[in-house]
Amino acid sequence: MSENRTPLLHVEDLKQHFRISRRFTTKAVDGISFDIYEGETYGLVGESGSGKSTTGRSIIRLYDPTDGKIIFDGRDISGKLSKEDERYLRTNMQMIFQDPMACLNPRKKISQIIAEGLEIHHICKTKKEINERVNDVLDKVGLSSEQATRFPHQFSGGQRQRVGIARALVMNPKLVIADECISALDVSIQAQVVNLMRDIQDEMGTTYLFIAHDLSMVKYISDRIGVMHLGHIVETGTTDEIFENPIHPYTKSLLSAIPHPNPIVEKQRTSLSYNKDEEGVIYENGHEHILSETHKVLATDEEFAKWTANS
Repeated sequence: MSENRTPLLHVEDLKQHFRISRRFTTKAVDGISFDIYEGETYGLVGESGSGKSTTGRSIIRLYDPTDGKIIFDGRDISGKLSKEDERYLRTNMQMIFQDPMACLNPRKKISQIIAEGLEIHHICKTKKEINERVNDVLDKVGLSSEQATRFPHQFSGGQRQRVGIARALVMNPKLVIADECISALDVSIQAQVVNLMRDIQDEMGTTYLFIAHDLSMVKYISDRIGVMHLGHIVETGTTDEIFENPIHPYTKSLLSAIPHPNPIVEKQRTSLSYNKDEEGVIYENGHEHILSETHKVLATDEEFAKWTANS
């Protein structure tokens, strides 16, 4: 992505700390920066507990960020939100949650769940207009208007996730944060949901922040990838750069863990281990090293020289 383009989302030195007790604070996200441009998919990957979901929740302001700056579509949404900015954020940024059952109200029909945002923000003038929008988005996600009167428990996991996608898309948002939205689904259903998201992106120009730990799926859907570990983005680059020329040892360890479909090749695959304490890596001491316009690595000068010599 060209640097002179204005990003749709600009995150700068975002920190999200949770105070557990008087003596202990968890630094879930500790000073990350990245940009997402209009119409692209930015994949945020890392193992469980690395701070990916917290990042998504901080951006959409389910959490109040401890520090840092979040600029969405030219508006600063990092501090206390004005009513106008909050309404703009709620109508133009949506989230698809991880658990397709827990995030749907079991007492409401599918049509009511999907239409809730439209009604809260008074986007449609008449009930007929709301119904048309709901039926249209159900059709987009591969469900029929006849299913609109059913309850969430009457759907399979994949269908419930489609309802979650429909609820996000009915607002016609500029940015969708997909938080591990396929991890609870079967592999075949995962492919269907990801293909659906790509088709919708082609049709509507939607921008995605795609949070996941499955690198093979992230490779398929993402234009650029940020690799996150213990609250820090350790490497970022285009999909090709991350997969073909990984620099950070943590990125290499994630890539080495991807199983190969060919059993002969799979037998010869060796998984690399990475322990930042054993390697003596202190993320706070590192700074961004630029390999190309899009490829950047968090490291000290000595670590960068060592890792690039080994790659």
